[in-house]
Amino acid sequence: MTRGAGLEPDQPGGRLTVLGQQTWGTAGAYLVLAVLGAGSGWLVGFLADWLSTCPWPPLQMPAQLLAWLPAPMLPVVGSVAGLTLGLVGQREQLVIRLSDQRVTLMRKGREHEFPYDAVATVFRDGKQLVLLGHDGGELARQECDLEVRRVADAFTGHGYAWADADPYEDMFRRWVPGTPGLPKGADVVLKARQEALEKKDSSDDDVGELREELARLGVVVKEEKRRQYWRRTRTSEAAVE
Repeated sequence: MTRGAGLEPDQPGGRLTVLGQQTWGTAGAYLVLAVLGAGSGWLVGFLADWLSTCPWPPLQMPAQLLAWLPAPMLPVVGSVAGLTLGLVGQREQLVIRLSDQRVTLMRKGREHEFPYDAVATVFRDGKQLVLLGHDGGELARQECDLEVRRVADAFTGHGYAWADADPYEDMFRRWVPGTPGLPKGADVVLKARQEALEKKDSSDDDVGELREELARLGVVVKEEKRRQYWRRTRTSEAAVE
């Protein structure tokens, strides 16, 4: 799928840069997925006919059921499955809308907007795009597979400060239960988040909501291989002092 940046009018005299999937690239990708899905459906039908004669009984029943379907049905089902896969994939992708006034991040049908004055620094942490506020707290942390240099050029082109690495990297400490120095209530939230990280059926939304709860307590958290690392924001540190 082709990705890139496009320029659109934002406000009179302003610009809007959109980083994400371009329309022609999306349409081409959907066509490919539909064709691949139809081909897969045809192949399943061919295999079903062959397996229905297989002497092993466990394979005969499902194969006979598939072979019983009308010939055009499986390619159609395959095409629909391919298109559905494309729609799900597009929903998972991050789209960034940049102007001289604001940043808007859109992913999974959700939209988060941040005024220009609220964003102090932007950087990539692995495959995640991170927006920092002026107190060192994270405004946003989103999965982003867009090319790093293109994203950096787009942000700096609109006057945002871009960093090649996390300016607070040295302040992170590994979390263990009962870690001293955490604000009241943060240890409990970190325990709940650790459990969510370790559960196979836990959603990204659960982990993200607990990250937001920690942010309200003045704690920035990130994870590496299910291990959590944390630091306090400058506002949180000042409150203790």
